[in-house]
Amino acid sequence: MSGTRIKEKRNRMTIVKRTLMITGLLTFMSIGLISFTNPGKRYFEIAKNLDIFATLFKEVNTLYVDEINPNKVIKVGIDAMLRSLDPYTNYIPEDDIEDFRTQSTGQYGGIGAVTSTLDGKIKVVMVMEGYSAQKNGLKIGDEVIRINDVEVHNLTREETSELMKGQADTPVSLTVKRYGMKEPLILNFKREKITVDNVPYFGMVAEDVGYVKLTEFKMQAGKEVKNAVTELKKQGAEKVILDLRGNPGGLLIEAVNIVNIFVPKGKEVVSTKGKVTENNAVYKTLNAPVDTEIPLAVLINSASASASEIVAGTIQDYDRGLVVGQKSFGKGLVQITRPLSYNSQLKVTTAKYYTPSGRCIQALDYSHRNPDGSVGKVPDSLKREFKTVNNRSVFDGGGVDPDVLVEKETLASIAHSLYVKGHIFDYATKYFYEHPDKADLKNIELTPAEYEDFKEWLKDKDYSYTTSVERNLDRLMERAKEEKYYEKIKEQLYSLDATVIKSKENDLDDFKGQIIKLLEEEIASRYHFEKGSIETSFDDDPDIIQAVDLLGNSQQYTRLLSTEN
Repeated sequence: MSGTRIKEKRNRMTIVKRTLMITGLLTFMSIGLISFTNPGKRYFEIAKNLDIFATLFKEVNTLYVDEINPNKVIKVGIDAMLRSLDPYTNYIPEDDIEDFRTQSTGQYGGIGAVTSTLDGKIKVVMVMEGYSAQKNGLKIGDEVIRINDVEVHNLTREETSELMKGQADTPVSLTVKRYGMKEPLILNFKREKITVDNVPYFGMVAEDVGYVKLTEFKMQAGKEVKNAVTELKKQGAEKVILDLRGNPGGLLIEAVNIVNIFVPKGKEVVSTKGKVTENNAVYKTLNAPVDTEIPLAVLINSASASASEIVAGTIQDYDRGLVVGQKSFGKGLVQITRPLSYNSQLKVTTAKYYTPSGRCIQALDYSHRNPDGSVGKVPDSLKREFKTVNNRSVFDGGGVDPDVLVEKETLASIAHSLYVKGHIFDYATKYFYEHPDKADLKNIELTPAEYEDFKEWLKDKDYSYTTSVERNLDRLMERAKEEKYYEKIKEQLYSLDATVIKSKENDLDDFKGQIIKLLEEEIASRYHFEKGSIETSFDDDPDIIQAVDLLGNSQQYTRLLSTEN
């Protein structure tokens, strides 16, 4: 028998032994459930199904035509089981623990750069201020071609990111291609402890209106918002906008801390209720607030979830400020993590949370959502009414409804295509290197001539796209053929199709405003990083414009927070 065949046989025997060990362990667990708990149908069903799973896996592993990976197969089974419960109960294997810890704490060892795959290339899309990447010359727009001695052209963005991470004080080198340079550059860095800020930006958006952008609810989020509000008041802010748009949530206690900035000590913020009643809890504000009177607007949208909804819903329940924007995501479930064997963990939903008025904002159906992730329309008959402190009506059943609805602008298909295919990004890089004189400008504004230059630059680029009208028309043609109407209406269909194609020729001009907005924000990031991109968006942001107007009109602000509304 050859050495290769002997090795293969040993590997199969090892897998079989491992399988038998798993089977024995699961069987022991099954017996244990029966032996150490009160006998009953529920425990018998648990034991029976664990035994079925173990014996099934043993047979598949022994008889299946190809070799199987036990870790992969078992994880698929676990993931499928948990998906049948809700989208937020997840198994975290040992290999993913570090990423999970980064998500929870906002800290990791690296150089302070974010990469993404654009047009099949790994490019630096953001450089964090003050860290090794910026201090040692890495630029947004650089294409990474090698990390240390590893070529990255066949690696995913995640794999590339992992190569850049590592223990603090260890070296790493990046070989990059840079716009306008013929030869690649080799840049050397020392990894350090990176802390991702929960508040990437705060500043003044009007003479007396301060603005705080909160993107995460990781550790220290409450402290960061508190410091931002305190500093803005020193700068002359007499009103505050708290921006929670796109914030997916995080630590519940940080939501409590943020509400506490604007609400007195001892007030209920959120309560949690689940099957294990001893774990039910009521969370109240614990500290002296920063300001309980300053007019406040909280911005939300369909991607504001969980802890974001606790903050927005509680501010709304106490009539402490106005909620502005679009209906929030609708995630009213609480998760905790539990350690499992072999350094893995389970993130499991244990409770629902309720705002002070008693409402739960969990969407009634979390498995079916609109394409943008927002909650579908909930019938009035399924909603329950609750009352705020000022006796205003608020409802449960699917997210937080804003006090002032701002219609969401739909991104045009051409603008979406230019963005996802990297043309907005690449032109911003080109613009930056060709306009070094604009580094001192706070806001970047493209001139008509510069937009014409962008259109000229696009001529040899692929930015093909299909509009929703074209997709609907294709479906109509297919349905017409199925139902035998096609021959009767095909001339009208082709005429409509030709009209749409002709109309698309003008899309660069018809949707000029959207495209310029994307270009200006991307270009601003080249000069002033994330802060520049955020600041440049203010003048064209309908939610911020609406919030500034509301805060500037004290009579309307007061009326909207009263039952006279």
